[in-house]
Amino acid sequence: MEFKELATVSGKPGLYKVLKPSRSGVILESLDEKKAKMVVGASQRVSLLSEISIYTLTEEGSTPLHEVMKTIEKEFAGDTGVQDADNEELKAFLKHVLPDYDENRVYVSDIKKLINWYHLIRNKAPEMLTDTEESPTENPEGSSTEP
Repeated sequence: MEFKELATVSGKPGLYKVLKPSRSGVILESLDEKKAKMVVGASQRVSLLSEISIYTLTEEGSTPLHEVMKTIEKEFAGDTGVQDADNEELKAFLKHVLPDYDENRVYVSDIKKLINWYHLIRNKAPEMLTDTEESPTENPEGSSTEP
């Protein structure tokens, strides 16, 4: 599974796997144990996780969500320790993971969503949190297929 295959629906908790488009919208399946399917129409806002970023104070202005989640995985390996944390602990957590995040534009509710989504993905699709990019291997001299 990839980040472009997961979505969030405005006003609904959790994450959803995108199954396929339909005439009236898109068919989604919840990522929880229920595996409930639903059709989401154009009137509801659906955001793919691959298109979500976190505001930063950098020149780019944001960092993609998948990069932040991969950083969380590298740093904490699933044990974030902030499930029942207060607001200041949540802010400190994100500051540790993403030091240049924009504290004025990223709310505590956003940090809670980030942590919930991270744990959901780690439980249901942990392969998404690892770097799968492999460096290209160079061909040794003389192994060319040209005549």
